[in-house]
Amino acid sequence: MKRISLIVFMLILLPAVAFGASVVSPSLNITLPPVNNPKTVAESIKLLVILTVLALAPSILIMMTSFTRIIIVLAILRQALGTQQMPPNQILIGIALFLTIFIMTPQINAIYKQAYLPLERNQIGLEDAYYRAVKPLKAFMLKQTRQKDLALFLRIAHKKNPKNPQELSMGIVVPAFLISELKTAFEIGFIIYIPFLIIDMIVSSILMSMGMMMLPPIMISLPFKLLIFILADGWNLVVMSLFKSFMR
Repeated sequence: MKRISLIVFMLILLPAVAFGASVVSPSLNITLPPVNNPKTVAESIKLLVILTVLALAPSILIMMTSFTRIIIVLAILRQALGTQQMPPNQILIGIALFLTIFIMTPQINAIYKQAYLPLERNQIGLEDAYYRAVKPLKAFMLKQTRQKDLALFLRIAHKKNPKNPQELSMGIVVPAFLISELKTAFEIGFIIYIPFLIIDMIVSSILMSMGMMMLPPIMISLPFKLLIFILADGWNLVVMSLFKSFMR
């Protein structure tokens, strides 16, 4: 009924606007009653925190999880195969997203049990919940981050090396983690790219020796690259390599 009423209202309003008729808009005043219950205030703050986390979820996904490494490796693999836009970007992002969730499951469970549930039960405050939620993510990032990258950002920030890596702030750990992830992703992509590059070079040499220089080598090499990739069970190997790269 609400949707039907809204449609009828729009049908009445649009002709008046089209012919320049004056439309009197009703005034609307929204007032919130004062809240004196601390529990209600706490629930409102929790809701605000949850909405903030949801708004920052894409940034958290890219900067603090395994998503960056996975999507870069998959993009390099597609370029090495030479299939242009196949698989599409939506498919690659979907694969990277679900692989990220699979890899980050221990951290997600730790955050849920150690931070979210106590906060939901009013056993801890927001500050304690934040530190408990950051701890498993920081441990994951430090495990994948090179000491050289951490030292770089410590030097830029003019800070001393802490005795315990867990004492590092997220402002140091996150950019160092991103740089390390980019380096590792390009290393894996380079290793994946070599076999397909060799196939392109062989096909190009054969075509030049046969005098078929006007024929694009990609037209001949693409079926061979796809065939070799399928016979070698390439997707299984790539996914397994990505998982092993996070188990070090």
